This record gives sequence, structure tokens and C-alpha cells, in this order.
Amino acid sequence: MADITANGQASGQANQPQLMLQKIYVKDVSFEAPNAPQIFQEIGEITEAPQVQLNLSQQATGLGNDLYEVVLTLTLTCTIDERTAYLAEVKQAGLFGIAGFSEPDQAGIIGSYCPNLLFPYARHVISNLVQEGGFPPFLLQPINFEALYAEQQRRTASGGEAPSLNS
Repeated sequence: MADITANGQASGQANQPQLMLQKIYVKDVSFEAPNAPQIFQEIGEITEAPQVQLNLSQQATGLGNDLYEVVLTLTLTCTIDERTAYLAEVKQAGLFGIAGFSEPDQAGIIGSYCPNLLFPYARHVISNLVQEGGFPPFLLQPINFEALYAEQQRRTASGGEAPSLNS
């Protein structure tokens, strides 16, 4: 029979790797339509397709006691005829309890697993912002955070500059 520690865990499990999602929340959100309402009048007359650029980045902060805040930032900019139609940005965050993993495994969890978990929430917020801003719905395609993290690790290992996760 396993011994039970003060926090109710079996002592044999104390050294087992643990990953716990504690909270998902929107840390910051912004929407701008700097050329409204004129841009709405011109949308039917445009000859060029709107240009949409997505920038993404992430930041992780250790909060002590094996708790980490991971923030995934998505910035979506739409331009029409070289004028900004809208700019939508969300900082989707999560609190993760991460303990008992090797340093490389922990870095992989923070670099790929956590943003992968946060992305659907951020995508939903961006989609709502764009639509509620008066523009046609915009659906962000899935992002392979594992591939982005692997590329970042490859560049770091080859002596190249480690990029932020911008696309």
C-alpha cells in the first residue's frame, strides 16, 4: 500500500511527471478599424483581393511552484488597396502546472503543447472580433506548433538565430 503525503498524493507518485491545465483566459484583446466607415463603402469597389497577414508569438513566464503562464499572441492585419481595413489582436493565456519532466521535455511542452491548446480559443476570439467589427468572417487555419517548435530548435542547434514564433 502506498504512503499518502500531506497533500493527498501517494508518495510513489510524487516524482511522476505532471502536467495540469489550471486556467485559460484572455489576457489582452484589441480591434481597430482605422479607415471605417469609408472602407465599408469601398469594399464593393476594390479590384485587389484583401491581403491578410498573421503574426504569432508566444511567451512563457515561470511563476514558481512549477506553475507557468504561457501567452499566445495572434495579430491579424487585413489591408485593402494598401490601406488597413482592420487589425485584430488577442493574447490568449493559460496557467499550466508542469512538474517532473526533463528540461528538454518541459521546453517542448511549453513550446508546442501549450500553444496548441491555447490556439482554438485565440482563433475563436479573433474570428468574433473580425465579424463583430463588420467584416466578413475570417477563419484561421490550424497551425502546427510542433513543427514550428522543431524548426526553432533546429535553428538554435545549428547556431542560427532563434526566431520568435512569427509566421
